[in-house]
Amino acid sequence: MENWFRVTGGIIYVNIRAVPGASKNECTGIKDNRLKIRIAATPEDGRANAELTNWFAKTLGCARRDIQLISGEKSRLKIIAIPLKCEEQLRKMTEAKD
Repeated sequence: MENWFRVTGGIIYVNIRAVPGASKNECTGIKDNRLKIRIAATPEDGRANAELTNWFAKTLGCARRDIQLISGEKSRLKIIAIPLKCEEQLRKMTEAKD
């Protein structure tokens, strides 16, 4: 059973563990029911959060405005919301990392 995301009302809520200050942006797999994402930006002044949402939009092929940070603004443990239409791309992004 996949516990790292849930679908409610046409929105996918994804549990994230963000690792800021990485050498590049990348998904490194699923651990402890969270999608682990390495982010190249530093966590100062919201840069890592902005980079995270921009990276998700680009990777999933959707508009930046469609990606929302729901919780964890100042934490490494975050929840983001993405449109249900991006589910296939989200699964493809994580397939090779499981």
